[in-house]
Amino acid sequence: MLVSATEMLNKARDGHYAVGQFNINNLEWTKAILLTAQELNSPVILGVSEGAGKYMTGFKTVAAMVDSMVNDLGITVPVALHLDHGSYEGAKACIEAGFSSIMFDGSHYPIDENIAKTTELVELAHSKGLSIEAEVGAIGGEEDGVIGNGEVADPDECKRIASLGIDFLAAGIGNIHGKYPANWKGLDFEALDSIHNATDGIPLVLHGGTGIPADMIKKAISLGVSKINVNTECQLSFAAATRGYIEAGKDLEGKGFDPRKLLAPGVEAIKATVREKMELFGSVNKA
Repeated sequence: MLVSATEMLNKARDGHYAVGQFNINNLEWTKAILLTAQELNSPVILGVSEGAGKYMTGFKTVAAMVDSMVNDLGITVPVALHLDHGSYEGAKACIEAGFSSIMFDGSHYPIDENIAKTTELVELAHSKGLSIEAEVGAIGGEEDGVIGNGEVADPDECKRIASLGIDFLAAGIGNIHGKYPANWKGLDFEALDSIHNATDGIPLVLHGGTGIPADMIKKAISLGVSKINVNTECQLSFAAATRGYIEAGKDLEGKGFDPRKLLAPGVEAIKATVREKMELFGSVNKA
């Protein structure tokens, strides 16, 4: 059964580790992540962007697939199905579709409008038993056409949003989506510490987890980060493994063109990436 992310992230905050959110793009992605979480006895959050939800034909399809897969695979670790960088309309649609957690990204609105929309969605999500994440200070890079420059969130604005009853907060601290450029300045830990103190210890979320050095990840966790999002790294490992399979001519051997065989190396690569991240985040055996 799908659960909200609130309890798992509160435990992570108190236990000084982080739960990984791994974005899903299709059945293979979902299966690989769930099996790895079960193997490592780790809680897990499956993230779905609005673009990925549309690609998989809709949020109801995604929710039905994940719910059935958790049951059919015998998954017993806590699993949350979470809308990633949701719009106001998308958040409402996922609540109706059967997601167990949503993120409303109002960071591009003026702060007062962000607060108004977040307030409404907090009430709606909590009335249905869902957890809700909000964002202050846009995350750098591009996510479904929303482009952020990696702004550092204002602690006072974070305090205002955190006080609305949200369950966890994404606050920009110089992190970006996608690959990090060579001239990236790194995470702003002074800002992270200020935000953590200003928000009364609410679990904080680090978006753009791909490519951040391990020592920075561990320091961020020590300063209140309890959820770390990973997407690009799984995509890169999947693509590299698939490329290797085809360049080696494996798809031309026997029935190597069968998608179950063609996609298998990529699936194993996703599993390896998820395992590596769960070990780094400290969530192994925390289910």
